[in-house]
Amino acid sequence: MAGQEQRTRSEGGNAGAPGKGSNASRKPAASRKPAASLPIGRVAVEISLPNLDRPFDYLVPESMADTAVPGCRVRVRFAGRLTGGYLLERAAETEHQGKLGYLERVVSPEPVLTPEIAGLARAVADRYGGTLADVLRLAIPPRHARVESRDAAPQLAGTTQVRDGRSAWLAEAGEQSWNRYRTGPQFLAALADGRSPRAVWSALPGPNWPDKIAAAVAAATASNRGAVIVVPDARDLERVDAALTARLGSGQHVVLSAGLGPAERYRRWLSAVRGEVAVVVGTRSAAFAPVANLGLVVLWDEGDDLHAEPRAPYPHAREVLAIRAHRTHAGALIGGFARTAEAALLLDAGWAKPLAAERAEVRQMAPAVTPAGDDPELARDEAARTARLPSLALRAVRYALSSGPVLIQVPRHGYLAAVACEQCRAQARCQCGGPAELPGPAAGLRCGWCGAELSPACLRCGHIGLRALVTGASRTAEELARAFQSVPVLTSGGDHVLSEVSNDPAIVVATPAAEPWAQGGYSAAVLLDGWALLGRASLRAAEEALRRWMNAAALVRPGPAGGTVIVVADQAQPAVQALVRWDSATFADRELAARAELRFPPAARIAALTGTKDTVEALLADTAMPPDAEVLGPVAGSQQDPELIRYLVRVPRSEGGRLAAALHAGQAARTARKDAGQVRVQLDPASLV
Repeated sequence: MAGQEQRTRSEGGNAGAPGKGSNASRKPAASRKPAASLPIGRVAVEISLPNLDRPFDYLVPESMADTAVPGCRVRVRFAGRLTGGYLLERAAETEHQGKLGYLERVVSPEPVLTPEIAGLARAVADRYGGTLADVLRLAIPPRHARVESRDAAPQLAGTTQVRDGRSAWLAEAGEQSWNRYRTGPQFLAALADGRSPRAVWSALPGPNWPDKIAAAVAAATASNRGAVIVVPDARDLERVDAALTARLGSGQHVVLSAGLGPAERYRRWLSAVRGEVAVVVGTRSAAFAPVANLGLVVLWDEGDDLHAEPRAPYPHAREVLAIRAHRTHAGALIGGFARTAEAALLLDAGWAKPLAAERAEVRQMAPAVTPAGDDPELARDEAARTARLPSLALRAVRYALSSGPVLIQVPRHGYLAAVACEQCRAQARCQCGGPAELPGPAAGLRCGWCGAELSPACLRCGHIGLRALVTGASRTAEELARAFQSVPVLTSGGDHVLSEVSNDPAIVVATPAAEPWAQGGYSAAVLLDGWALLGRASLRAAEEALRRWMNAAALVRPGPAGGTVIVVADQAQPAVQALVRWDSATFADRELAARAELRFPPAARIAALTGTKDTVEALLADTAMPPDAEVLGPVAGSQQDPELIRYLVRVPRSEGGRLAAALHAGQAARTARKDAGQVRVQLDPASLV
């Protein structure tokens, strides 16, 4: 923004050294000291422009000497406007040669930005080519004055009590909760001794994973250190919250989630920054929770796409926690039932060690998994490979209902997610290109993208008549209700998600991540429409299919004599074989090797640049790419907006930092010139299509 920078120079000038600057403002009347004798406040201004992504120096008036503490919120005059910011530090001198402005006021003396979180936010911004202001917006919740004005509560009993590390932990018999894992007891003992082990955890199937997390957190707190736990959604939060309460006692941790409301969420966040609690559990933004003396970071179900932040600079909770563990020398526990290629890379690089059970334990705990189209079943039912609900699945459901509930996983919610002409088999589409869908049995045809009502007449042949292409959960529940009329059929997904079901016989039709827990475990599970998951146009299609299948199968009663799992998918697919063996580790290693050969993430770093053709190509022209950078594209950037295109820039993993810095500099040059148009820059995007 050339005009804005020009005004800044005329009022106070920019710093000569990178990362430091100034913006002059009126001198407050309350300050009587000469400017030369006033301390300097270094401020991170809440402006997301890349060309202004650096601290600016301001004079701290005498009237604010006691309240302008590092980490507090302040208001400053920047380019003639009052702007918010955070006081990063106080200094005795500045490298700026011109006239300095003054802090306008201290919004609150509460030091909400700790030095550790400030350094973490800067590191995350640098990794993803973003700005510090954008990361701080994710890390620190909006201020709630009434909540902030209350007196800080005394530290809770137990959070600062000195304990005898390993001996205290062993006295509580905490190690035994991890004795099914090869190095589980040693991992917990290291945490209790004050060390910082890092592990990629392959969890055994079953409902006890929250107890394992709580035991690891208790081991970390045994050495007077704190912990941060990040889970994908509110249902997982409830389970971990209950496990932590049972293990640590009431009031020893706080839960952070968007559903709390701004006041309650800020109150809990303040209890962490004030040192009232040492353990914080929450969803992805909790990765920045201001826990002092951090000893352990935990990420559950690390492959869930909910861990990817949809706002700039689009960080992933796994990377944020890995950076934080590295910077604070904290332990790390990253895992789930399935393992991703990113987790395999952490092991391959030696950053973490595997934490898994012996194969004998896995066979004892994993349910029996059978593909619907295997050879014995084909001999009995020739339609087993093509039927959506083959006879094997129906027999398994009928038999399992005698002993408890049965889970049916369907990839898509709704009624009919895609339809085709009954005569010419052409898929029904809207004029905008979106797929036609049928929301219900009595509803009319509509577009899945723009929502427009559509005619049932085929655009190709004019025939009126439809056939289902993709069947959703509602239609599946309707079909099962007709087949099993004496059994209740429940649905879970979309806006109606069940948290738990009883042990009574019932059929539960659920979409991925909406499967409710059964009190005694499901007696069987049927995983439908495997082709829909495996056939997605995504680099992570097979990996994501395996993760969803394993998460659902883990809800089934364990062991070969327990429940059964039927997966309706081609048994020759590697993901299906990994599910049958319950071996996502080998699958992840092969995925990583294949991506390394093809130079895809995580073996390489990729930046996705999305915008109009002129703006993206202008950014590429302004960016001094690393020597090994490879530009791919353009391709359509959005199915809904045909004007957008996308380029991919690929570099070796070792050059990822240089790529992020180069793109940041290129964006800074464009914003300084006030170039028209915006470009969305995503490093290591979750999807490449």
